[in-house]
Amino acid sequence: MSESTIRPATITRIVPDSIAAEIGFEPGDRVVAVNGQKPRDLIDYQFFCADEDIELEILDQRGKTYVIEIEKDYDEDLGLEFEQALFDGLIQCNNKCPFCFIDQQPPGKRESLYFKDDDYRLSFLYGSYLTLTNMTQREWDRVEAMRLSPLFVSVHATEPDVRSRLLKNDRAGLLMDNLRWFQERDLQIHAQVVLCPGINDGEHLIRTLMDLASFHQADFPAVISAAVVPIGLTRFRPEDDELTPVTPEKAREVITQVQGLQAQFQQKFGSTFAWLADEWFLLAGWEVPPESHYEDYPQIGNGVGSIRQFIKQFGIAAERKLPESVSPRRFVWIVGNAVELAFAPIVARLNQVAGLNVRMVALNSDYWGQTMTVTGLLTGQDIQAALQGQDLGDGILLPSVMLKHGEPVFLDDMRVDELEKTLGTKIWIADGVDGLLDRCCEPLIAQACG
Repeated sequence: MSESTIRPATITRIVPDSIAAEIGFEPGDRVVAVNGQKPRDLIDYQFFCADEDIELEILDQRGKTYVIEIEKDYDEDLGLEFEQALFDGLIQCNNKCPFCFIDQQPPGKRESLYFKDDDYRLSFLYGSYLTLTNMTQREWDRVEAMRLSPLFVSVHATEPDVRSRLLKNDRAGLLMDNLRWFQERDLQIHAQVVLCPGINDGEHLIRTLMDLASFHQADFPAVISAAVVPIGLTRFRPEDDELTPVTPEKAREVITQVQGLQAQFQQKFGSTFAWLADEWFLLAGWEVPPESHYEDYPQIGNGVGSIRQFIKQFGIAAERKLPESVSPRRFVWIVGNAVELAFAPIVARLNQVAGLNVRMVALNSDYWGQTMTVTGLLTGQDIQAALQGQDLGDGILLPSVMLKHGEPVFLDDMRVDELEKTLGTKIWIADGVDGLLDRCCEPLIAQACG
């Protein structure tokens, strides 16, 4: 990225009682430079602003440029939040993975759904996964110089021919060299393997996990953890792909295979190291492992232990928040059918509260063409088709994971207010465990649609 591509960073929020609030910054102001340098992204901004004496070049909402000099403690945050984390645009992905979810969507939806990033900065800041195939030497040098670690890497396979086949990119075969690069510099990654039956399963999966484990043996391991995730397919995927869905039989095979390796890793490292996403157990029809299995949840972003974590958090919060009784109210709680059995005890506990009636409706997604669906992939169309004409009581409890971050919009571009109007009911947005409990127990008159 050249300096000409860097845009001023737009401020969206000023943290109360912060340095920025005291100075009088306003949302809509833009940071042009810090100490004469234009930040490419949030990483640069934080690095440049760490000094005790800084000089900010600001472009205000009226187009006026001015300079502010600030004295502060070293590493003290100014209290500015920005519209985006990247000020020079995304690093685009040039792989052609047939299992990429972005390529398995219908045309004509909002533009942001089709962005294919492979950006190490988002990996460092937010834990998104990248392949390492789209990084220039300048970016590799920056990772080393700024110690941007850990990164989250989509491995899929360590054998060069298998990985190149999956990513449709010859550079994908350099992965083992990439891992040695991290090891030599005491930098770290978390790895993921999206398993595609018939391509990177069986002996290839064993080879991949053993190769990754070979980078876990130092006091400061280059590969901290690995997660195995089942491929997710939709009815919109290209007709000529070579992919097949994960069957219950395949799920049980993979669980057995990986659990055998986990026992070896436990004996050798004192850690499970390689983790199975919860979805494997749901597909197999088996119970997910106990909470003690997940250590410190190193792969929670891949859905490894997310069910157990939710159940645990619910139990703790329920003791604190659930009253003995509430004024009568009836809700429909929408979840993906993948978690129906696991969440049944949660519904039973909610319904122990006198006056509270929660009916869980567990759905698969006809929109995506799936027989088993995680909650985050349900769309407005799925919910509308399932609930049209039903008695929905006082409304629907809708997990926020179904919606675009910060906006009441589903993956199919239907808005929450559209669904409310169609179904003729209120929709209460429930953000996590606390949101679910609050929506269940707050006075109905005080609740508002998200």
